[in-house]
Amino acid sequence: MRIVHMHIQNYRSIKDAEFLLPEDVVLVGDNNSGKSTILEAIDLVLGPDRMKQRPVIYEHDFYEGQYIKEESEDCEEVDPIEIRVEATIIGLSEEQESRFLENLEFWDLSEEHIIGEPPVETTDDENVVSALRVIFVGSYNEEEDDFEGRTFFMSPESDTGELEPFRTQDKRYCGFLFLRTLRTGSRALSLEHGSLLDIILRLREKRVQIWEDVISELREVGVAENEELGLSATLVEVQEKLRSFIPTEWADDPHIRVSDLTRENLRRVLTVFMASGSEDEGYAVPFRRQGTGTINMLVFALLSMIADEKQNVIFAMEEPEISIPPYTQKRVIESVKASSSQVLLTSHSPYVIEEFPPDNVVVLQRSEGSLILIPSSLPPKVKMKAYRREMRTRFCEALLARRVLIVEGRTEYDALPAASRRLAYLYPGKHRSLDSMGIAVVDAETDSQVVPLVEYFEKLGKETFAVFDKQDDSTISDALEHGFESPETGFERLIAKNIDISVIEEFIDELIKSNEWPLRETDKPEDGIGEKELRKLLVKVLKKFKGSGEAALLIAKCNSAEEMPGFIVEMLSEIQEVVASEDEESNYEADDGEEE
Repeated sequence: MRIVHMHIQNYRSIKDAEFLLPEDVVLVGDNNSGKSTILEAIDLVLGPDRMKQRPVIYEHDFYEGQYIKEESEDCEEVDPIEIRVEATIIGLSEEQESRFLENLEFWDLSEEHIIGEPPVETTDDENVVSALRVIFVGSYNEEEDDFEGRTFFMSPESDTGELEPFRTQDKRYCGFLFLRTLRTGSRALSLEHGSLLDIILRLREKRVQIWEDVISELREVGVAENEELGLSATLVEVQEKLRSFIPTEWADDPHIRVSDLTRENLRRVLTVFMASGSEDEGYAVPFRRQGTGTINMLVFALLSMIADEKQNVIFAMEEPEISIPPYTQKRVIESVKASSSQVLLTSHSPYVIEEFPPDNVVVLQRSEGSLILIPSSLPPKVKMKAYRREMRTRFCEALLARRVLIVEGRTEYDALPAASRRLAYLYPGKHRSLDSMGIAVVDAETDSQVVPLVEYFEKLGKETFAVFDKQDDSTISDALEHGFESPETGFERLIAKNIDISVIEEFIDELIKSNEWPLRETDKPEDGIGEKELRKLLVKVLKKFKGSGEAALLIAKCNSAEEMPGFIVEMLSEIQEVVASEDEESNYEADDGEEE
């Protein structure tokens, strides 16, 4: 079972979005780009416990907080705006198809759409499968002065246009499990209705018959009844004072008990204790007091048990990497993929993202309420083996960033971020680091890959910049909107020819004194060496150190913009101007939209 198609309208940050989903998917994008909104929308339409919330939706769930059409404000009757979330599900089990037989439609796998009233012979096509379409509709109810929401089957539709309700029992057959970052953990091992432990017990048809016995025992538990403590005497004094206002049989015999002595109160109060990992192995604490990573793993373990019970489930998780080490992240993803029919994740972790093929890594791009999902696909001229090997170092950070800077080699990859950080430190009101501008640096490794990578990231909706060595023609420059051509053929040569000589002298002197000189002993500079020879020697040193980060250490020694190569300072300043202009335009559009 898996979701293949979604259509979301007027929900939170999404005014309108319609998209297809691969079998497994990890959603990446900026903060507030809509990743969590998609999972929450799916929970609205498929989550069996979501409808227990009262209200199920509220004002801020509507796009821009608008739940009444503007033109209706002066009218006597309110014209409400609807939140609509439609999901199409395929891969149903025999049991699910039998239960939903009257509501099934057909999905064309090759054309990727619902087939409207197909001929009988079409349904036997190998590219056509059974599908279930369901929709959540939420709106403001003027009579009740409250918000309401219900879920329906989209087929069949009655003669009056009414749809059949898709009830909680139906949703449980669909098996949607949702782990929200940390919020699920606070009640995971409680006996509250809808907790993960409660769901497991229900699936196993286990009814906990403990309440009468526990309540009877708790009635006998005395609290602070020792007269020396003074509490009992104070309560008696309260009772005496009360008798001056009301009949004596009212509020008689005041004493303290450990709970309300009701089932619902006990469901909230009863707590699973677990060993705390302290030196005293016998000491246990409430499970919710465990470490964040432990709670997350505990919740994941419970969800896995539910998945094992249901067999055919859709597993959604927000940022499964939080508070757990990389090797555990990979184990979690491996396990959840094995136990689920579909996995839907949001993530900022390269260790999570690299566990998915590139077509399953989907980049979110949102503009004025419209949301577009773009599969990342393989970068140009990069084979799958190389993609997996280099995912973390070359591509993952860029997929997660708002903007990308493509560089031609490793020296630039090390030097430019260091230069931007140094300028931001020296001139905090004037310069910004690449990190603060949301720019990730990607090493193209060769000038022939610069343009293809720029085009690749631009298709993913990234604002892309590129810096490259001096060219014999303008082929690269003409193909780029934000391209910066170095005046030198080689970035090591650019640095060596333009950085202040005093910085070079300090850098080389430290290398020699620390016994980290990378060249032959005979290549060490002699006293009185000329500036030109020293700069040539630096080129050799940087090339020898390529990939070890020494270029960044050299740049970090500059104490002013004047000591840095002018090309680097000017390039970073121009990038900053472009980013500032875009941010200003974005903020203006947001403010303008609010005024409207």
